[in-house]
Amino acid sequence: MIVITTPTGDIGAQLVDRLLDSGESLRVIVRDPARLPAHVRARAEVVPGSHGDPDTIAKALAGADRLFWLVPPAGFHDAVDARRHYLDFTRPACREAASRGVRIVGVTSLGHGYPGRAGLLSAALAMDELIGASGAPYRALALPFFMENLLHQAAAITEQGTFSLANTADRPLPTVATRDVAAAAAALLLDTGWSGRARVPLTGPDDLTPDAMAEVISDTLGRTVRYRQLPLSDLRATMLGRGAGPALAQDMADMVEAQNNGIYDAEPRDPGTAGTTGFRRWCEQNLAPAPRS
Repeated sequence: MIVITTPTGDIGAQLVDRLLDSGESLRVIVRDPARLPAHVRARAEVVPGSHGDPDTIAKALAGADRLFWLVPPAGFHDAVDARRHYLDFTRPACREAASRGVRIVGVTSLGHGYPGRAGLLSAALAMDELIGASGAPYRALALPFFMENLLHQAAAITEQGTFSLANTADRPLPTVATRDVAAAAAALLLDTGWSGRARVPLTGPDDLTPDAMAEVISDTLGRTVRYRQLPLSDLRATMLGRGAGPALAQDMADMVEAQNNGIYDAEPRDPGTAGTTGFRRWCEQNLAPAPRS
């Protein structure tokens, strides 16, 4: 039995679809079962609730031997910092998985060994230590910046010809496509030959700067798209202005500052585990090209 958390999320939904035809029994944990596609409700066992809740995770892991673990983000207005959110959310699953001998495949951040503060990324790395200390077998999918993050700015990209981040314009920013994450998670969940604890760094095949990303997007859309680098102070102020809690605003700023300081370079990467989706291919498939006369 494989248990999947966040089955309606970007990674989780793709993972469920990959596993449905594997012949394995599948169980999903979801707050609102109505959000699941009909084909998933028909073919997977559904456990309603939050996977951070002790009773829910205990019910879901009964009779299971594998778990896909992804911590959902804290509420936008939540006053709790990211580290506390990640650890509090994960503790019940650690206890249950360790006591039942359940193997865990989890989503975390690339950057193990980085010495500074990294906000949301530090929280994910602290979660890895918690899971590892529990004794449960664990494979940590260590990831950089998601390509899909740019879809939040799809309108600005296509209509205004710009996208904005607080990442350094001329520093490479490793990226990964969520489809590659789902594929790697599926392979690990279906592989019965591993044990113990290990990290699996996973990045796309190319490391582009945000300026270089703008050039690729421009080629894809057939129009000029420029990158605009925001000061970190503007990132914090913008988030606070939209109602974010101070803890989340600071965690986001600390995360981007760590990215700018090379957190993704702190952890060695294995070319053999690289994702297959390059940034250009992702743009061609996810950003609509301009009509051509």
